[in-house]
Amino acid sequence: MFEFLKWILRLFMRIIFNIKIVGRENIPKKGGYIAACNHQSYWDPVFMGIILKGKFAFMAKKELFTNRVFAWLITKFGAFPIERGKGDGGAIDTAIQRIHMGKVFIIYPEGTRSKDGRLGRARSGVALIAGKAKAPILPMCITYKGKLRFRTRVTISIGEMIPHGELATNPENSAELRKASRRIMEEIRLLKEAADA
Repeated sequence: MFEFLKWILRLFMRIIFNIKIVGRENIPKKGGYIAACNHQSYWDPVFMGIILKGKFAFMAKKELFTNRVFAWLITKFGAFPIERGKGDGGAIDTAIQRIHMGKVFIIYPEGTRSKDGRLGRARSGVALIAGKAKAPILPMCITYKGKLRFRTRVTISIGEMIPHGELATNPENSAELRKASRRIMEEIRLLKEAADA
């Protein structure tokens, strides 16, 4: 069921948008890692999901689960609810569990969508999850100009995996979490600069 839905979505997205993929060779063949990407559109999880291999998981605000049909759909694609602004420890534990199950955990380090396409400051959540799960991070960047419309050119860039050991993330050390968060956003920034060049 999952792979069929994924195939349908991939076909749909290829028809609607002009998608270019850069760094496809950096995509791991199996999960158990974190895919960290900039966030500009509600389409971002779909863009990531159609190119990443295996099953994945991602947090979605609790309000999105009020519609039963939509909740069923996003749950099939690995979404689980989070209460934003409340330090939802349960959601973090779920993320770690999904990573250990071999899934790709999709996250947006900025924590919110960018209204103008510019990169924001990374919050510590991605580094915290990486530290607790001892998981490597795959940096990604989705770029396009203007608003998303029919046949908009969308570039999905995938960087090289950042091994967990390189981040040296101690989840109990706030300074290390900030440093790791900056490193992750720097990798995303480099991908964006290359795509915009």
